[in-house]
Amino acid sequence: MSKPAGPSGAITDEVLQSFEWHRRELCAYAYRMLGSSFEAEDAVQETFTRAWKSYDSFEGRSSLRSWLYKITTNVCLDMLDGPQRRARPMDLSGPSTPDSLLPMPEPDYVWVEPIPNALAFGADPAEAASAKDTLRLAFVAAVQHLLATQRAILIMRKVLRFSASETADMLNVSPASVNSALQRARATMSKVNEVSTPSDVFDESNEQQRKLIDDFVKAFESYDMEALTELLKADVALSMPPISLWISGPENVAAFMVGTGHACRDSRMVPVGANGMPAFAHYKPSPDEAGVWIPWSITMLELDGDRIAGLNFFLDTDKLFPLFGVPMEYRES
Repeated sequence: MSKPAGPSGAITDEVLQSFEWHRRELCAYAYRMLGSSFEAEDAVQETFTRAWKSYDSFEGRSSLRSWLYKITTNVCLDMLDGPQRRARPMDLSGPSTPDSLLPMPEPDYVWVEPIPNALAFGADPAEAASAKDTLRLAFVAAVQHLLATQRAILIMRKVLRFSASETADMLNVSPASVNSALQRARATMSKVNEVSTPSDVFDESNEQQRKLIDDFVKAFESYDMEALTELLKADVALSMPPISLWISGPENVAAFMVGTGHACRDSRMVPVGANGMPAFAHYKPSPDEAGVWIPWSITMLELDGDRIAGLNFFLDTDKLFPLFGVPMEYRES
């Protein structure tokens, strides 16, 4: 973190390091609020800047962690000052047929984006496991249906386990207001979750899940549609933000892949991990040079039991590949 202008003598490298200790959890919190990994990073950087400038006024009446969460909440609420909410393609329209013409891409602010595991999870495996459920795309998209303050309250109480009084202090409201808003938020989330795509939390130690993912990679890289469809749920959803079109059902997915999506044939998938789910830097063959693959998407899977429930192809590779720290070219050695 670069050192912005701050109060003379108030900030030491030790204090800056104490800020950094909380970066990942604050980034995960901001991501749940904003639905964008890029905006979440910006929010945390702004949080640290504000914390630096006001550190003289931090009197230790709360923990440093709570104080930073309070600042992050205010930053996120400022960033959410507008009607726009991020969504997934399936939130905006019904499924398309495999032969539908691809619409023009929508602006990036329309979509819930993926977040690299490295930005959201700390070194503690137990904490990472407990955080995964609320970093699923379905959860983050559902949270976007809430008013900004309701989002903050739901996440603070349900995910971060702050008390009603702690949450009230962060938002400068009464505990009664917190409890009332939480009740309304839960009611909205219950309605939204009834139509959300279910997905299981990914457990790297689960042999069944690992085999499912390995089988997917083999089927996709060999473009074996028969093998691929056997891995998919009956209501599987394929989406491709920033394109609004989405496809539902194994047969429709296969028809789309050999039709409009035929350029994915002979792809290569490099594991990256996103939102606590299996994800890949997805490269397609270069049309200009044999033996070279170029970025196509960050591809994230959603799992449900022994089947794949969601195939999410995030196509904005110019932004996402650098974010995930993967090269813009793939060559087999």
